[in-house]
Amino acid sequence: MAWVSIARMSTQYECLKSADLYAEAFGIAPPETLLGKEVWPRQQGFFICKTETADWALRQGQFGLVPTWVKSASDAKLRSTKLAVTRYETMSTGTATRDTWQKAQRCIIPMQAFFEDDWRTRKAVPTRIARVDGKPMGVAGLWERWAQDGEEIISFTLLTVNANSHALMNRYGQNGNEKRMPAILNEGAYGAWLSAPLDKAREFMRAYPANLLLANPVQKK
Repeated sequence: MAWVSIARMSTQYECLKSADLYAEAFGIAPPETLLGKEVWPRQQGFFICKTETADWALRQGQFGLVPTWVKSASDAKLRSTKLAVTRYETMSTGTATRDTWQKAQRCIIPMQAFFEDDWRTRKAVPTRIARVDGKPMGVAGLWERWAQDGEEIISFTLLTVNANSHALMNRYGQNGNEKRMPAILNEGAYGAWLSAPLDKAREFMRAYPANLLLANPVQKK
């Protein structure tokens, strides 16, 4: 597996292993074609959102949010790497995500695992973090549609929560920095997260139990 070390947390994740898992884990029609095994900022990934014709649907977009007010596609590419991950505490007030939040354009990002650097030895040790039972995770996110001069970019950002006191995730990230982790949703909360009123949506932003996650170092190439 190729590995790229990046300072910001959770900016690399692993897609579902097979198309059937989309139906099995999320009850949606699987994609006709799978994307690459891992997703980095600016790359294409899948997300689940509400649509006008269906309760849930699988869509494809760029990992890294592009706000509607961005003036050009080139500017969008520059901003997208910085907006792959969003702190949930600022999702309703930040310039880049405020409008998206107000429009309730929430989504679920299906993933098999995500990656973090373990800095406890003062050297970055890439680590794969997945569910103990091996099942897919659904991570809370926001999605947006940018369009200008006939060009369109569908994009999404992954939401994170504080993990300073988390028994597993407090190991990751550089010393002295706040510890963060993806906002992993409970399986029974998928539909509620997508459809909840704004004043209730924040209730889903909780740290996932440490005993349900498994961390394994991965080798660099």
